[in-house]
Amino acid sequence: MARKEQVANWGNFPKLEAEVHRPGFVDEIRAIVKTSSHLLARGNGRCYGDAALNERLVSTLQLNKLLAFDAENGVLHCQAGVLLSDILDFIVPRGWFLPVTPGTRFITVGGAIAADVHGKNHHRDGCFSDHLLAFEIMDGQGQIHECRPDQHASLFWNTVGNMGLTGIILSARFQLKPIETAYIRQETIKASNLDAIMDHFEASLDWMYTVAWIDCYQKGTNAGRSLLIRGEHARLGELPSKWQKQPLQLKPRRQWSMPFYLPAFVLNPLSIRLFNFLFYHKQLRAVQKTVVPYDTFFYPLDAIHHWNRMYGKPGFTQYQFVLPKSTSREGLPVILDTIRRSGQGSFLTVLKLFGPDNPKAIHSFPIEGYTLALDFKMNPSLPVLIAALDKLITQYDGRIYRAKDACSRPELSRFSPLARDQKFRSLQAKRLDLLG
Repeated sequence: MARKEQVANWGNFPKLEAEVHRPGFVDEIRAIVKTSSHLLARGNGRCYGDAALNERLVSTLQLNKLLAFDAENGVLHCQAGVLLSDILDFIVPRGWFLPVTPGTRFITVGGAIAADVHGKNHHRDGCFSDHLLAFEIMDGQGQIHECRPDQHASLFWNTVGNMGLTGIILSARFQLKPIETAYIRQETIKASNLDAIMDHFEASLDWMYTVAWIDCYQKGTNAGRSLLIRGEHARLGELPSKWQKQPLQLKPRRQWSMPFYLPAFVLNPLSIRLFNFLFYHKQLRAVQKTVVPYDTFFYPLDAIHHWNRMYGKPGFTQYQFVLPKSTSREGLPVILDTIRRSGQGSFLTVLKLFGPDNPKAIHSFPIEGYTLALDFKMNPSLPVLIAALDKLITQYDGRIYRAKDACSRPELSRFSPLARDQKFRSLQAKRLDLLG
């Protein structure tokens, strides 16, 4: 039974009234598909923009079963609505880890495929699709197809990264990564400016995971001052003795919650500048080495439930783009200066270096180069900044990440209007003129 609800994704912008179906079985989904003129699958709503929004939605959260696990070879088969958090709770104590993970564990497997998520290890391991062995998808006629990279290959590669426009993903099988412990050996390196942090990235290609936090308010010789965080899965002998008895078990992490939306005035240029100053200077040494639990390393914001409320009721957008390596050193300083001069600095600015892209994954976001993700509070002047950034991204041959986009122009899209099933649509597809 469908219900009318107000729905938004993690950025709380935009919002709309939608008819939401919550089927628990494949036959129910088929009946909805056959009797609907248009619809869209939706997982846990943790994408930021309008890619998982439509007037009629089919929630996959009831498809939440682990179906099979090959403990010897590390292959997991599960339904599409299973959260990465549930998978981690199951596989980490058994000595396995996700091959690729984004910055939150509260997304579904179907969402990971639809966005073809990347992580801090793209330069080594690529996207989620590079480890995806097979998935089942229901098309607009209610038929189910099992897709693999070499079987129904066109549908396979048109689905990954295509944000739900080819059908409803029902289940998936993918390869896991073996680990000895549930901990990460971490190094944090201070960098005084953008050139320095890019040099550190390129000297760290042998590290499994690399990511940097950037102070987007600095200018001149300090522009782009950063903290590079790099990590490896810790070996048993690298753990402190207190953790060696149960190396694959973590103590429960203390959880916080943002109980209400913050007033709009709390996040302002002054408070963001202060946060950036304190974050950069909290580390006194040039290099700091430590061992941390995997959830601290990969999912720092997941410790705060409803952290998106700190941007207030109007919501926010996360603007993520990538520039080719050939234009990054020229383009990133210009883009950061444009943001600084706008007075709309980002509370959280994250830089990563992508490795080569997979030419078969025609809808995936990454290309070889630097990707920057910024959070902007929604306000009347933000569209002017987004338009200016879009123009610069085009000038430097970049692209945006559509799993987070809510405001950008159609020209930055890589989707083909033909690479979709006519039954499935989203607000983003309409906004970016992808419906054909």
